[in-house]
Amino acid sequence: MALVQFSGALVPQLGEKPRLLPGSPALARAAYAADARFLAPRNGTRGRGKHLVSSSYSLHSQTSSERLNHVPSSRFRQKRGSRFVVRAEADFYSVLGVSRNASKSEIKSAYRKLARSYHPDVNKDPGAEQKFKDISNAYEVLSDDEKRAIYDKYGEAGLKGAGMGTGDYSNPFDLFESLFEGFGGMGGGGRAARNRPMQGDDETYNLVLNFKEAVFGVEKEIEITRLEGCTTCDGTGAKPGTKPTTCKTCGGQGQVVSSTRTPLGIFQQVSTCNTCGGTGEFSTPCNTCGGDGRVRRTKRISLKVPAGVDSGSRLRVRSEGNAGRRGGPPGDLYVFIDVLSDPVLKRDGTNILYTCKVSYIDAILGTTVKVPTVDRMVDLKIPSGTQPGTTLVMSKKGVPLLGKSNARGDQLVRVQVEIPKRLSSDERKLIEELANLNKAQTANSR
Repeated sequence: MALVQFSGALVPQLGEKPRLLPGSPALARAAYAADARFLAPRNGTRGRGKHLVSSSYSLHSQTSSERLNHVPSSRFRQKRGSRFVVRAEADFYSVLGVSRNASKSEIKSAYRKLARSYHPDVNKDPGAEQKFKDISNAYEVLSDDEKRAIYDKYGEAGLKGAGMGTGDYSNPFDLFESLFEGFGGMGGGGRAARNRPMQGDDETYNLVLNFKEAVFGVEKEIEITRLEGCTTCDGTGAKPGTKPTTCKTCGGQGQVVSSTRTPLGIFQQVSTCNTCGGTGEFSTPCNTCGGDGRVRRTKRISLKVPAGVDSGSRLRVRSEGNAGRRGGPPGDLYVFIDVLSDPVLKRDGTNILYTCKVSYIDAILGTTVKVPTVDRMVDLKIPSGTQPGTTLVMSKKGVPLLGKSNARGDQLVRVQVEIPKRLSSDERKLIEELANLNKAQTANSR
């Protein structure tokens, strides 16, 4: 009996009576199924292109998806003794990003990393859920020694021919939970994960401060509205005296799977159960909180604002946010700061800017002026001969560094020299005498 080499295995030549090959029955069935799918009649005539399978394997040649995947015979007309290679519809190794000789631990590690990234409860991008299913499908095959051996020889077609399919899990989230249940989970994917304690959401509050309150810090009492644990049901959401029961819609899984048969095969869609909201349990809701386990209440808290904050600063108050679910920890409170401007002093980081106006006489002769600071009024000496636009530095009169109240910035004083637009006759006479004296001094120096 003549045989054709088929990806490393020997299968009967066209027209000959099939027989089981030695070795694993699954491998033999895979070889026959792959041969049945991809070998086509040599001359295209009717009656000679039937699949080379016995009646016990006829099921594999009758499915609609197999017929759709059948390749035209013109692409596979080969002479007797030629070699046929079946290529997988998807490269599971590429899906997981591992090499073909990767160990089981490497495959498992790659799956865990990708599954965390593309889990629908974490990744909301379009196509993330389908990517998650593809990753789970690839891992299920490559983590099983027998399935992996068949896949390496015959590809995806071999798995179908062996009667194994590409997965024993009808729900990819079951596979995810079987691995992540012992590692803390991710807060989603199934009943066990959805019944874990969940941290509450964060709350926000906008706080307005005046200029000096922001510079030196202040203690404020603010009023916030947040979700707190229901005291009637102790946060369970169930009516006191009742016990939760398994959801009949999803059977306690928290998700429902709907299947749709299409010309390309059977497509499954996984969605959160609308009856139980994904918890897998059904209970009589509490009359106070409506089943949420939390109620909205108003609370006054004391808030200590540190010195040096500015508009845009954000303060975090731990555990003052919304209460968690099922005994989970509360969220945090984020206070956003908005600082009112001062009509005289301007802020530039940790420095304070001030403009001081002096007469041209004072700029020439020098003087001492009183300058406002955030602390108090301070005397500032204007040196003689100060030029317009000169900036004088008042050390450590600025804003304290945030978190370091003993370190402060400076106050920068810009001198603006005022020149009168009108002069009295005596003033003009004196200015002219000064001008003549200056001209004489200039001439002598030359």
